[in-house]
Amino acid sequence: MTETTPAASPPLRQRPAEEVAPAEDFSTPTPRNGGGTWSGLRPLLLRLHFYAGVLIGPFLLVAAVTGLLYTATPQIESVVYNHELKVTPHGEPKPLAAQVTSARKAIPGGQLVSVTKGAGDGDTTRVTFNVEGLPEGYTQTAFVDPYTAEVRGTLRTFGEWLPVRSWFDSLHRTLHLGEFGRNYSEIAASWLWVEVLGGLALWLGAPRGRERLRKLFVPRRGPEGRKRTLSWHGAVGLWASAGFLALSATGLTWSAHAGVNIGKIQDSLGGATPSVSSALGHNAQGSGSAGADSGQSSAGSSAAQVDLDEAVRIARSEGLRGKLVISPPANDKSAYVVKENTRHWPEQQDSVAIDPATGKVTDKLVFDDFPVLAKLTRWGIDAHMGLLFGLANQIVLALVALALIGMLFWGYRMWWLRRPTRGGGARLGRPPARAAWRRVPGRVMAPLVVVTAVLAYYLPLFGLPLVCFLLADLTVAQVRRRGRTRTEARAGTPKEMAR
Repeated sequence: MTETTPAASPPLRQRPAEEVAPAEDFSTPTPRNGGGTWSGLRPLLLRLHFYAGVLIGPFLLVAAVTGLLYTATPQIESVVYNHELKVTPHGEPKPLAAQVTSARKAIPGGQLVSVTKGAGDGDTTRVTFNVEGLPEGYTQTAFVDPYTAEVRGTLRTFGEWLPVRSWFDSLHRTLHLGEFGRNYSEIAASWLWVEVLGGLALWLGAPRGRERLRKLFVPRRGPEGRKRTLSWHGAVGLWASAGFLALSATGLTWSAHAGVNIGKIQDSLGGATPSVSSALGHNAQGSGSAGADSGQSSAGSSAAQVDLDEAVRIARSEGLRGKLVISPPANDKSAYVVKENTRHWPEQQDSVAIDPATGKVTDKLVFDDFPVLAKLTRWGIDAHMGLLFGLANQIVLALVALALIGMLFWGYRMWWLRRPTRGGGARLGRPPARAAWRRVPGRVMAPLVVVTAVLAYYLPLFGLPLVCFLLADLTVAQVRRRGRTRTEARAGTPKEMAR
């Protein structure tokens, strides 16, 4: 039998050495007998980091872009709604009752929810009403000139957010898709910390030789290529990692599913956020003498002797400062509730309950007395929203969002640069080798599985995608195995061909 020479293959386009994947990156799993625990764990981290980055990346990108847009909303609102928000002080302010009367005329049929007295002399008074037909959580607010009681405008509000901020807030949280849309942001928050910690481990654990610290913190210079892209991905990720982890943690605290579980854990640890009681007859938590007078006030509270201005005066005498939100009594058995609403540093979140018949403080809650976990939650949420440190907070958030966008760009670019160059058509880069978990020592794998299961229980939108990853990976492996079996069956085994 004459042996034939196969036809020569067309010459391959050579990729510059700079763009060839270095051995430290997406390498095959390390053999069992080499390198210890890290050499066994690293391929598993590499595979998880790769697939989570590719599949969760779009969620993270949307969260980063919408969050970046949200950081500018305070300045946008101050310009767009300047007429509603600001006035020129002149003369003495009108009574709050007169301002509420004007607001009622502007929003007829509304149920009064609160009156917000601004912190500065040039701030308008906000009078907020519940109005039928508005989406859940939304109210209608009249902005009243405190010096003339003239209504300068009415706006639909979400909490204290005006339309611009509430629109961007909804875009960031739900993509304007309601409760279903909240899943996208929770997936992003549930996986961001996984990507960050995994990436840190891979970046810090990679061999570098000389100038190790410089290579860790300073992106590589030189010609474009995969090594340079990897250097930017790793160095910027290291610098921004604290911000990423903070955004992930604070975002989870008020997410739809994980937030409930985190709240239960916080409550069980005694860290629930307290609230002042508006019920008359409640023994004051922070005012010893108030409880003695509160019982006799409930019978006559239907004929209120304390108006809104008097409630503000009493609250000021109790030490409340800045912007005050006054909630009127809901019925003849409830009190005024006056709360501070200063959410920049230092936080001012004290609140008091005032008997409308006698003016006695029936309950008082001071932010300094909040449990530590409740304080951390409040600070974390306000920092996440760019409120805690004002403009500096907004700038940091914008930089973190830009860093995350850059990380995703560099990550996808590295994947693209790994694509095969043989043959025509666009092809994707190869993923890290399968079966990486087999290289992990049992003493490490067992607790890792337990910890992952616990996290998946408390963070459902971390657990469900992870299960989907595993099922998809197993399915692809099974399909490929069957394809190879059929191919070998048609072509014959190497042993049969040798015969």
